[in-house]
Amino acid sequence: MDYFLTEDQLEMKEIARRIAQEKIKPLSEEYDEKGIFPWDIVEIMAQSDLFAVLVPEEYDGISGKVLDLSIVTEELSKVDAGIALAFGATGLGLYPILLSGSEEQKKKWLPAIAAGERLAAFALTEANAGSDAGAIETTATLDGDHYILNGTKQWITNGGDAEIYTVFAMTNKAKGPRGCSCFVVEKGTPGFEFGKKENKMGIRASSTRELIFDNCRVPKENLIGKEGSGFLTAMKTFDKSRPMVGSQAVGVATGALDIAAKYSKERYQFGKPISAFQGVQFMLADMATQVEAARALVYQTARMIDAGCKKYSKESAMCKYFASDVAMKVTTDAVQILGGYGYMKEYPVEKMMRDAKILQIYEGTNQIQRTIVASNLLKEY
Repeated sequence: MDYFLTEDQLEMKEIARRIAQEKIKPLSEEYDEKGIFPWDIVEIMAQSDLFAVLVPEEYDGISGKVLDLSIVTEELSKVDAGIALAFGATGLGLYPILLSGSEEQKKKWLPAIAAGERLAAFALTEANAGSDAGAIETTATLDGDHYILNGTKQWITNGGDAEIYTVFAMTNKAKGPRGCSCFVVEKGTPGFEFGKKENKMGIRASSTRELIFDNCRVPKENLIGKEGSGFLTAMKTFDKSRPMVGSQAVGVATGALDIAAKYSKERYQFGKPISAFQGVQFMLADMATQVEAARALVYQTARMIDAGCKKYSKESAMCKYFASDVAMKVTTDAVQILGGYGYMKEYPVEKMMRDAKILQIYEGTNQIQRTIVASNLLKEY
């Protein structure tokens, strides 16, 4: 479908496509196998101004629009969703600063992110606080001109490699979610350490680590917004970032569909390509329709957010769960169409299938997304 992208958006799309095809594709299998963080690709992205897409012009970026972020994320994810996360997770990490930070904070941290000099990460999840974000146990206690952070964050994307972390901690446990606050913690701050790097099923080129805070002293001026506003900042962040997860899913699904369709014309059985069989044709037709429907939902929601609409929690959640369910379905069907080859690492669809699974889990499970959609829907009646 023609989504009537601007010349600038088409240029971003083409730059991301070339990086994915020419730079990421040759390394994808090795980086997945060895769990290598793609610093060489990050450098290429930075040189190509892709990180500047994450940041508005007034902070030395070139966009900051959700649709533009989604376009770039989709193109990178067509080849490797894990490597694409170095870009996408940085966008998630900077959103609390962009949404709730002061002008001084934005000017302090966003230009370096836009230049690709410093990656960012978002740190909310803990061992006992995932879907129940209000149950976080990490604490921040004011002591003079500093807050002292204690606690552990779990499964943090870009963990250990990012330089800038937006961290959520309780400044007043008695208030529950209203006692949660958000802080910027920079890598190298005394008392801030990293735990083990997780050994994951998919997105293996993306680093996922524990963050450990042991009497970590964070300057008072690193508080984002007011004390107690952290939970609201986190929810606003998710509302704005979930279409980007949807675009990641669309990219993974599109990449798998492309491989499956090409393979179906090359693989002969019973004297003809398997694309000639109605059973395979129907699978491909469903895959293509599902991908296009997911893309349409993601792009339109992104445009709605960029246009300044005040309420988009429902649509954002729809993007995330619908597109990621599509990615799981399409990659599974791609493996099926490739048959035995699909199960082997010779073809990347088995990796795409592994990568797709996390999209149904992180940034709010798809079950939670359905709860958000239903809750907002029922308010309309």
